[in-house]
Amino acid sequence: MAKAPALLQSLSLRGLSATHAQVFAGVRLVPLLRAAARDDLRIARRGYDDTTSIVGLAGGAAYCSTYVPHALVVGWTDDGSPVASYGAALAGPADGRTLCKPCGVQLLHRMARREARGEDPAERNRLRLLPQHLAMEGFLALHFNAPEIAWSEYSRRAISHGLDPRREVSLSGRAIPSLEDALRVFEIHEGQCGLLLFVGELLASVFVVSHPDDYRALHRTLIEDAYDQTLLHAARHNGDSQAFTHPFDAAQIGSLDDLRAALGRARAEAGALHVDTAAGLLGRPIAAERVYRAGPFSLQRFMTELDPALDNHIGEAIVRDDGTLEYAKTYRLSAGQVRRARLLQQLAAHGWNLDATAAALRIARDQLLRRIDGEGFGYLIAEHVLKAALKRAR
Repeated sequence: MAKAPALLQSLSLRGLSATHAQVFAGVRLVPLLRAAARDDLRIARRGYDDTTSIVGLAGGAAYCSTYVPHALVVGWTDDGSPVASYGAALAGPADGRTLCKPCGVQLLHRMARREARGEDPAERNRLRLLPQHLAMEGFLALHFNAPEIAWSEYSRRAISHGLDPRREVSLSGRAIPSLEDALRVFEIHEGQCGLLLFVGELLASVFVVSHPDDYRALHRTLIEDAYDQTLLHAARHNGDSQAFTHPFDAAQIGSLDDLRAALGRARAEAGALHVDTAAGLLGRPIAAERVYRAGPFSLQRFMTELDPALDNHIGEAIVRDDGTLEYAKTYRLSAGQVRRARLLQQLAAHGWNLDATAAALRIARDQLLRRIDGEGFGYLIAEHVLKAALKRAR
């Protein structure tokens, strides 16, 4: 068996090139083109109609979302031959579900799950995954367990169940002004396999698939994705996105070949400029985790280092053995999400010892307790301890 691809150290656009952007109001879409798409990995959409979905996780935990509009079904071959079927045929029926009719709860069993285990490779080599939720589940699971030491300051609930439950709130793409119109009117380029999506000049998402036909079928699913609430404010108040122009020197163009070459240079320069504006994610160090090995491909989820001075993202990717990016979908974390995750990191790094954590943060112990409560984790602290800290604050 071939050696599994190494874990991603950074998210790069290997195998893809960016070109000139299209702008609609506060939305900027940068097409990502693949010069030579291969047919040995294909991706299709599978819709879900239920209101709430619950996914069983290891250790008896569960991930619950009130918004799972679709899954992606990934088909691949081990020998590089074309995937036999794709699109509607690849997506198939929405099987493997247990539906609780009275409450509209759909049990999807796993975040990433092989579709079948038969002898037919076309059936066996299919993986269903929940885009974005795969990455969000990993983010929510950060330092999820209870403190290893039963510190007296923590509640019985914290000692028994840790961070259960841990919640985050996102917006549907339909809440982002101009996004739906932009996706409707934007031209899809020949060879386009992805995009960089900017909203109010902020990088909202990176979306990549393996094949241009799959991208055409999945382009509109961006409106079904989840986005952080910062983007709603940016779309409303940051004004229209900037449309970059490139002047041509007419004296240097004497033929169609000259014009074609100049246009190619302009597109390459524009693409490089747009990639530079995504430096808050692309090329930046990330921490990755392998979720599934699919023949010559590796499904990984990742997170940037949590730096409040920079953009921070989570996401998932499928990487070929040679490092080519075949699939990616990212989610921009809000400032509040970063604060909460950093606070949990600090607590876990200091063994959930409040005094040691406060010292590391250079704040008083009562300030730390108020911060824990303010970030929505007050249920972790024993009621009498938290009440005393809040009383002293007055």
